[in-house]
Amino acid sequence: MNVVSALRTVLFYCGYVPTIITFSVLGCTLGLLIPYRPRQTFITTANAFVLWWLKLSCDITVRVKGLDNIPDQAFVALSKHQSGWETFYLQRTLRPVSTILKKELLKVPFFGWGLAMTRPIAIDRSNPKQALREVLSQGKQRLQEGNNILVFPEGTRMNYGEIGNYSRSGASLAINSGAAILPIAHNAGSCWPAHRFIKQPGTIHVVIGKPIDSTGRKSKELTEEVKDWIEATIAGL
Repeated sequence: MNVVSALRTVLFYCGYVPTIITFSVLGCTLGLLIPYRPRQTFITTANAFVLWWLKLSCDITVRVKGLDNIPDQAFVALSKHQSGWETFYLQRTLRPVSTILKKELLKVPFFGWGLAMTRPIAIDRSNPKQALREVLSQGKQRLQEGNNILVFPEGTRMNYGEIGNYSRSGASLAINSGAAILPIAHNAGSCWPAHRFIKQPGTIHVVIGKPIDSTGRKSKELTEEVKDWIEATIAGL
């Protein structure tokens, strides 16, 4: 273990923890007073600070390509999931956005409370059929309201270089609602490894692909197309 990286990581969490607690508490309070969109913008200000502090404390920079590919109309974003980094970045960048996540996260003190105020779609992963029904019903309603949907099709964080099974739920939602799919590739796991404490200095590359029309598509082939693009793009970073 690199001692410098370890010390930098400790410094990062010294700023991270109070930031999450502060914005979660304020977000829960403001949630009773202000509408959803400004509330999410306020709460994800914490995300922006966390990413800035990560750069300062751990020397992790970000390079993004394809921001101009983000549609004006509500869409379903499918992203690689390698760490906690992309949750912070994408919730801020794609707002207004509802993230599909496991309901257990909402029980985490402070972090989960603030997360709940951003209107995620919380599912029970132990019941896949019910989870899919909730994704389709709640997701379609959010899209109709102009809210984007963020899906991590692998369902859990994968170690850098690993490929998980891509769920078809995001593609199914896009097809059923007529929304486009926005594919997102990144290598965040190279700096913020899954299930590990130490953060490594380096550059996180993010590539936002062109929107994919879901009209007349089958969820299996559409999911495979997104998977192939994401994994090939990551391999080229």
